[in-house]
Amino acid sequence: MEVVDHDDAETYEPDEGWERRALAGSEQFSFEWFTKPPGHASPMHDHENEQVCIVLEGELTLHAEDGSSVTLGPYDSAWLEPWESHAVENTGDEMAVGLDVFAPGRSFDFWTDREDEE
Repeated sequence: MEVVDHDDAETYEPDEGWERRALAGSEQFSFEWFTKPPGHASPMHDHENEQVCIVLEGELTLHAEDGSSVTLGPYDSAWLEPWESHAVENTGDEMAVGLDVFAPGRSFDFWTDREDEE
C-alpha cells in the first residue's frame, strides 16, 4: 500500500497559482490534483498518456486543436485520447480545482523537460 498525504505530496507550480500535486499512483496510472486561477490556460499540448480530467470546484474549458471547446463544471469529466492536442483554461471567476488521471502514469518530467527544450 502507498499512502500520499496531500500536504506532503510532490508539488509542481508551472505558473503562479497553477499548482499540481502528485497523488498515489503507479507506472500504470497516476493522479494529479491541481488548482488553476481564473483566466489561466495551459499551453496547447499533447502527450502519450490517456487523460481523464475531473472538475472538483469551479469550471474549466477544454480546447481542442480543431478550435472546438467544452466547459466543464463541478463533477463533470472529460476523457482525452493519447496524443490528442488540448489546452485547459479556467474561464470562470473563481479558482478551479481538479483531478487529472493519466494512463500510463507519468511524472512532472513531462512539464519540466518541456521547459528545458524551450
